[in-house]
Parts: sequence; structure tokens; C-alpha cells
Amino acid sequence: MYESKFTQWATWSERNSLCGMEHPGIYVCALANDQFNPSSVFEWVKQIIYIGMTNSAGGLRARLKQFDNTIVGKTGHGGADRVRYKYQNYQQLVNALFISVASFPCDVKSNQPKDLIVMGEVAKFEYDCFAEFVKRHGTLPEFNNKKNAPKYSLTIGRANGG
Repeated sequence: MYESKFTQWATWSERNSLCGMEHPGIYVCALANDQFNPSSVFEWVKQIIYIGMTNSAGGLRARLKQFDNTIVGKTGHGGADRVRYKYQNYQQLVNALFISVASFPCDVKSNQPKDLIVMGEVAKFEYDCFAEFVKRHGTLPEFNNKKNAPKYSLTIGRANGG
């Protein structure tokens, strides 16, 4: 049901070529392993490690840039900070990282009812995606589970006396 809204899987390095990156939406990150088959069709595979959303003016492109900045070592994205805690080698991570997006065209700077409704649909769709993943796999994606996935920045800060 939800699968048809998503683009095909793309490698992390190809993310900006996906359709709709200038719009708000949902993004799903998966880590390739021996069982992951990055086919052209999005599926709710167990290798999904993170589901995120954005309603920002910069759209999916800007939010995924924040994600990338954080996994490379900067700050700005909480989910990516949890990913970085476990996967500290950026190059190894991005060589195995795949992305799919569901974009929602609208004017995020508008207060027009039609645009506000679409932005609300983005937020609802994120929770629909969480629910679908949990139905299929019994738990949230690894890095959406804040109780079990510590942030790199918090652990490093504590280790350095911060």
C-alpha cells in the first residue's frame, strides 16, 4: 500500500538524482548486506535502519545533506548521530547505504490550507511508515529506536569529560 509512494532504491551517492528531492517527504535508509537486493522496487526490507521526514523549505535534499554531514562527523541530525555511533567509518557506511524517498509537492512557506494539509500528510505518513515497518518486523528500525541506539555526540562528549 505505502510502497507505491516511494522511489526505487538508490545508492547513497545517487540520492540527489531521485525524483522529488526539492519537496518535503519521507526518506528510508537501508544498509546492504548479503540478504539485501537493491532492486528497482521499494520494499519494507528488514535492512531498513532509519525512517525520517522533513517539512523544511530545503526539502528532502537539504535534510539528507544534514544526515550526510552528521555521519561524516559534523552535527545536525539526531538519527544520523545514532547511526554514526555504530558506523564510524564514513566510507564503509556510505558504500553500503541505500535510500528511497516519498516526496509530497507543496509550498512549505505557504499558510494556504492546501499546503498545510499536505505538510500534515507528510507527518502522518511518517507514522504510517513506522507502523508498517513494525507490523512486518516487530520493532522500529534500529536507529529510530532511541532507547537502544545511543548518539555518537553524547557518548564522545561524556568520554572526553563533557
